[in-house]
Amino acid sequence: MSFPWAEQYKPQNPFMQWMDERLPLPRLVFNAVGAGYPVPRNLNYFWNFGVLSGVALMVQIITGIVLAMHYAAETSVAFNSVEHIMRDVQSGWFIRYAHMNGASFFFIVVYIHIFRGLYFGSYKAPREMVWLLGVVIFLLMMATAFMGYVLPWGQMSFWGAQVITGFFSAIPVVGEPLRQWLLGGFAPDQATLNRFFSLHFVLPFVILGVIILHIWALHIPGSSNPTGVSVKAKQDTLPFHPYYTAKDGFGLGVFLIFFCAVTFFIPNFLGHADNYIPANPLSTPAHIVPEWYFWPFYAILRAFTVDFGIPAIGSFGGLTIIPAKLLGVLAMFGSIALLFVLPWLDDSPVRSGTYRPLFKKFFFFGLIPSIIILGICGVMPAETFWLILAQIAGVYYFAHFLIILPIISKIEKPLPLPASITEAVTGKPLDMNAA
Repeated sequence: MSFPWAEQYKPQNPFMQWMDERLPLPRLVFNAVGAGYPVPRNLNYFWNFGVLSGVALMVQIITGIVLAMHYAAETSVAFNSVEHIMRDVQSGWFIRYAHMNGASFFFIVVYIHIFRGLYFGSYKAPREMVWLLGVVIFLLMMATAFMGYVLPWGQMSFWGAQVITGFFSAIPVVGEPLRQWLLGGFAPDQATLNRFFSLHFVLPFVILGVIILHIWALHIPGSSNPTGVSVKAKQDTLPFHPYYTAKDGFGLGVFLIFFCAVTFFIPNFLGHADNYIPANPLSTPAHIVPEWYFWPFYAILRAFTVDFGIPAIGSFGGLTIIPAKLLGVLAMFGSIALLFVLPWLDDSPVRSGTYRPLFKKFFFFGLIPSIIILGICGVMPAETFWLILAQIAGVYYFAHFLIILPIISKIEKPLPLPASITEAVTGKPLDMNAA
């Protein structure tokens, strides 16, 4: 974001001057997260979660590298190598628990970050590319987490891989070859563990690269803000440092308190007990469920129980056009694909949901409850009641983005917007002469 009032980097130390002439890394940091980066002065604590996501990723990378030094990607010893890390490696229990719960906290802060973007319209122009890169990061996170869940080679690891990859076989023609290519065979085995371990190790660095692009794209239009009103003058902004580094520091402290509380006192609360049983291809768990952050998508996947086609009439047999299994796979991927086209589904000229009364009602009393219900259905057994509830919630989820949101954007009467960010904060009009 290039503003004429942005502070310019002027190194005073001779060494920093020499460095700036040859490798302007300090200038890059100064302009990216320092006093040279002006941001709206009204950002609230929901804007902390982008930084927290970066911190959570670094926790995963650092702990993952240490774990990789002791983990053995071999089906006969993978489970025992995890137990070795827990019992014999110095502080191995802490590293393993920090990595395991770090994944959950990573998804928690990213989900809050996404919902903040949905409510405050951070996907709207001119920030479409920021949003699209964010969705790419989310997809990479899901792939990385799924592969990481397989590595302990417990019962839920093995059968989770078997069930989830089995849905790829529903795709016509290329489905089964794709599944075999992904697994390296007809079922999860040694080749699967090798591939998943390699990809699980590499993908976090890919995520880090996309995050750099995400931040780069953000700095072109600048940060959004709770009002959705564009920056008009210097009075509307504050330097990122020290104002927001201090605010992010407080948010980081709160994040670490919760993270350490879970890691030290209830480290297995977000896990599944069956994954402490070695993988056994001959013993299927009574109830196979993925990690909690996949529950809404798993519920959508299972919600389709009837094939789409022509029913049987008299002596003529029915004709299946799309099997229920394929419908579930398409719906699951479609629930994420919707986020890619969201900037073009919502035509409202007002960004922030704060000034959109009708949007706010459907967001808080429609979209969020439907996602929560899907999450509950995703962890419950595939019984009739939960399947019907998932179908209802799933229909609303898709209707919200494809039908309700476009209609709202055309018929809604927004509340009056403040003339400037300064007016929203201080209640006084912006003095352009002072800017």
